Amino acid sequence: MQSHPRGHLVYAARGVLSVHTERGTSIVPANRVAWTPAGFTHYHRAHGDTDMRIIFLPASLTRLAPGHPAVFMVSGLAREILLTLTGPGNYDPAARQYDRAARARLRRVLVDELHEAREQPLQLPEPHDDRLQAIARLLYEQPADSSSLAELGQAIGASARTLSRLFHDELGMTFYQWRTQLRIYHALVLLADGHDTTHVAHACGWANPSSFIAAFTSIIGTTPGRHRTSEQHRARPPERAAPLCAPAG
Repeated sequence: MQSHPRGHLVYAARGVLSVHTERGTSIVPANRVAWTPAGFTHYHRAHGDTDMRIIFLPASLTRLAPGHPAVFMVSGLAREILLTLTGPGNYDPAARQYDRAARARLRRVLVDELHEAREQPLQLPEPHDDRLQAIARLLYEQPADSSSLAELGQAIGASARTLSRLFHDELGMTFYQWRTQLRIYHALVLLADGHDTTHVAHACGWANPSSFIAAFTSIIGTTPGRHRTSEQHRARPPERAAPLCAPAG
């Protein structure tokens, strides 16, 4: 766990990342970028063969970013800027060097690109109520559990009505929306590990692959098969990423 005096972007050039804060978990598939504002305690996890890039932003630019953790789709232009700002120019004397003014201009264009992008529905809020935390623990351990809210309530000693109200008031979504987000997170991790669509569908609680494909596509924007194939064939960027001990910024 760590926190920083500056907000930062974490980019998955390849693979799947998750960023965990007190607000919950940001799920970051390839070609998404996660924003963590200054002062948020957090940690990162990489799932599968992942290329992670980090860029810190000056306070003058963070006014254009949300005051909460968020995930954005990365445009082609934003991707190239992210790779440039974390590429060999940061650590290899033989590589092309951008001066401070040029780097500042690139960061400004990057933030403008993200400002125009829509936030992705890839935030899994972390419950704080003891009863919701008990349900979260059960489903984190068994994402394929298809018990109804009433059945889960019986297991922890709370009514379905109470739990439904807590999900709405505390997390801003229904139980079923939250469980779908949790399952998609697990599905991305399994896909990153090389599992096929049918296996992932059953492991994450969908009765059949078609239901899983529909849910996955509605949130991620592409089918699980295409997502997995694009990951398998995604070329490794030609330059080595900047060391994480010296993130760009």
